[in-house]
Amino acid sequence: FPPISQVKGPGVGLLGFSKGGEVSLAMTAFLKNIIATVTLIPLSYKDKSIPTLTLYEHKAKATNSKILDYSDVPEDPFQAPGNQSLIPLEKAEAQFLFIVGQDDRVVKSEYYATEVCKLLQAQGKENFQILSYPGTGHCIDPPFFPLYPIGNHPVFHKRAVLGGELRAYSKAQVHAWSQIQAFFKKHL
Repeated sequence: FPPISQVKGPGVGLLGFSKGGEVSLAMTAFLKNIIATVTLIPLSYKDKSIPTLTLYEHKAKATNSKILDYSDVPEDPFQAPGNQSLIPLEKAEAQFLFIVGQDDRVVKSEYYATEVCKLLQAQGKENFQILSYPGTGHCIDPPFFPLYPIGNHPVFHKRAVLGGELRAYSKAQVHAWSQIQAFFKKHL
């Protein structure tokens, strides 16, 4: 980390993925001085609570190797008007960079990012950007992290397909990392 004297301020940026991305979005909606955010457990802050989505484990699909694809398990929060599970991002003044893998098998991250941006746009906001990578799964780590196409599901604690293939994942890591740095340099 840079010495404190090199931190510009007055606001901060957040970088989170998977559940950390959801927490980062909630922090951006409820806390002040978060200027930029790069992104199914209940989230709470003071008197505000965001309930979990309903999970339908029976919708998990087994692959040939009997590892489960959970992408259809969460209920669709955009199909129920007034759904209380949506984080109120329209209240945030931050800039958002959504980075998603088109082969995400844990959640439909590209769909969720697109729907969130539609809601922001309907509120007159243009403070968002989506980077979507084909052949990339649930996690897009910094460059040179190994690909984990299979992992444990954070809620069900069973083996799960995370998605992605090595070449696309490696390219996405390098590209996304440079975009994250540029995003933070521009907005912080």
